[in-house]
Amino acid sequence: MTRSSTLLPPAFPAPWASEWGQDRFGLYMDLDYQGIRQRFRWIMPGTFQMGSPDMQAERYHNETLHEVTLTQGFWLADSACTQALWTAVMGVNPSRFQDDPNLPVENVNWRDVQQFIEKLNTLFPDLHANLPTEAQWEYACRAGTQTPFSFRENITPEQANYDGNYPYAGGETGLYRERTVPVKSLPPNPWGLFEMHGNVWEWCADWYAEEYPKQAITNPLGPDQGTSRVLRGGSWGSGAGYARSADRLGYMPDGRVDDFGFRLILS
Repeated sequence: MTRSSTLLPPAFPAPWASEWGQDRFGLYMDLDYQGIRQRFRWIMPGTFQMGSPDMQAERYHNETLHEVTLTQGFWLADSACTQALWTAVMGVNPSRFQDDPNLPVENVNWRDVQQFIEKLNTLFPDLHANLPTEAQWEYACRAGTQTPFSFRENITPEQANYDGNYPYAGGETGLYRERTVPVKSLPPNPWGLFEMHGNVWEWCADWYAEEYPKQAITNPLGPDQGTSRVLRGGSWGSGAGYARSADRLGYMPDGRVDDFGFRLILS
């Protein structure tokens, strides 16, 4: 995986940023709305191997390994959208687990998320929020790795929120929380992004394609049409194998489940 060090944000800080700076993970900007803060991290452009090799345990046929180049950097939320931010924007909380406003919003379908994004962009016209493409999501999840997880060859419940009764590739069984945990509860990946593995499945912008292209591709957007939208990352209710960086799920865009959430990208 190669990551450009020359293509920096065109405008930094953005007009909407309440705070900005640089830390050990790189550049960041914070959005503040009604006292609720969401951090965005700058993800530089680069080239990576998307999908999984044939010998990877628990892989699926829809993960054909192929080279992807992303020519534009992007700002990605460092966590899934919280119930606090969703409720501030939308006025209601659809989530099943509601005892902490810092829990990720869940029980939202793809169309619900589009309505949220539309309202948020109305509140902040310079924000240009959206959902990441499937390629952007995996690139950020991998954070320079080519292993099954950004934490390398395996994960534990201390690193990700999944069903510990179903470990990955012969790993040890562990804690099954049976619910979501607040965002930023668990260690970030090497690029400072939290809970990219587990907690909630995250909606992506793409229509779901059963097969990847086999050749190298630049800035893929997925199919022009389809019946399902892409979800990534696994969840509190799924086994560790579903939390792999390459794992893919297609689901009806009007489907609401208590482990479906999302994170924002600024494009």
